[in-house]
Amino acid sequence: QLQLVESGGGLVQTGGSLRLSCAASGNIFGINTMAWYRQAPGKQRELVARLTSGSTTNYADSVKGRFTISRDNAKNTLYLQMNSLKPEDTAVYYCNADVYRNILAHREVWGQGTLVTVSS
Repeated sequence: QLQLVESGGGLVQTGGSLRLSCAASGNIFGINTMAWYRQAPGKQRELVARLTSGSTTNYADSVKGRFTISRDNAKNTLYLQMNSLKPEDTAVYYCNADVYRNILAHREVWGQGTLVTVSS
């Protein structure tokens, strides 16, 4: 069974740093695009950062220059280094991946989310 498990969330003060991890497991042939989304209370889920298998990255304007997305393909693990955190970064962060079970079949998989709280 395919699954993504996030870790690394927690409580941090304004200006602090956190590193989120997302480990994929199960019947995995390969992983194409991986991404981090977040959802703050009362708001819609939004894209934070995306990383393709070809190493192309996209960031939300609100996190550019502060967050860095990376992946370890050998470990099927995605990371998000978050620096200079602000209270408005407070949200549940979700990992998302386009996972191939074989050369033809792929599907989108979501993690359960990890809470990041930035205190002012």
